[in-house]
Amino acid sequence: MHNVFAWVDSLDWVLIIVICLTLGLAPYKPPHILEKLQMLTRGTLVKPIDWFDLMFHGVPWILLIIKAALSLKK
Repeated sequence: MHNVFAWVDSLDWVLIIVICLTLGLAPYKPPHILEKLQMLTRGTLVKPIDWFDLMFHGVPWILLIIKAALSLKK
């Protein structure tokens, strides 16, 4: 687990932010991640493709949160 945190910490802020703004929000009207999170809260996220979409569009945001947490910890 320490290796994963070290890898995330080594990523450039600009790269993570660009990935969040492109992959994390695409398609933009409405942002796909918001649609998938709404499906998750309503309990309608049942198809495997929907779970894949949630992970695909959510990973950039998870990386951003981890990077921010590691930076605050320093």
